[in-house]
Formats: sequence, structure tokens, C-alpha cells
Amino acid sequence: MAELKEKIELEYVIKTSPSILYNRLSSPSGLSEWFSDDVNVKGDVYSFIWEGSGQEAKLLSKKDNKYVRFHWLDDEEEDTFFEFTIDVDELTGDTALVVTDFAEADDKEDAIELWNQQVDQLKHGLGSV
Repeated sequence: MAELKEKIELEYVIKTSPSILYNRLSSPSGLSEWFSDDVNVKGDVYSFIWEGSGQEAKLLSKKDNKYVRFHWLDDEEEDTFFEFTIDVDELTGDTALVVTDFAEADDKEDAIELWNQQVDQLKHGLGSV
């Protein structure tokens, strides 16, 4: 039996407005700037392409300038997802990106490192380094 995946939550402060960040998290053009090489959308299925290989995810839910949640179609665990949440600190006004993902215990460190690299690319594209 496959090992159950562990939930990972990572938070990154990003110096940009929630609306600009949301566009990078929810639109094919925004996602292809930092998350994958190319993104195509048919209905609620997003096809992410990296160096010629692809993976599809279904858009589960979204709320403008707040969050976007996807589920990988090839993931057999029904209750796993990856989600981008935009959190604005009421006191400081800082915008944070919270990434929620699931990974098997053996892959957890690799998954965190990959997210760190991806978000660095996002910050660079936004001029928020």
C-alpha cells in the first residue's frame, strides 16, 4: 500500500499587490512565468508543461485575489491538492504567498526545495527579490 502523503505549508513574503500576485497564480500566462514552461487550459483542466513533459491538474476552486486550489489528475489520493493562498498582514500590509502541497515523507525535502526555487523565480519576475 502506498504511503500517505504529508501536508506541507510554506509561507513567502512577496512585495507586490494581491491582485498582481493572483494573476501570476491563476492565469496560464502568469503560471508560465514561474511555475512551468507552458500552461494550457481547457475548461477547468490546466496542462502544465516542463521541458517537454506534461502533467494535468484540475482547478478545484478559486477566489479572486485570495486563493487558487488544484488537484493533480494523476494523483490517486483524492484529498490531496496544491494551493496558493494570498495572505495580507493587517498590521504591516505585507503580502504573503502560502503554498500548500502534499508529498510522501521521502520526497518532502525535495518538494520544499523545489517550491523555494519556484517562488524565487516568481519573486524575480515580480521584481520582489
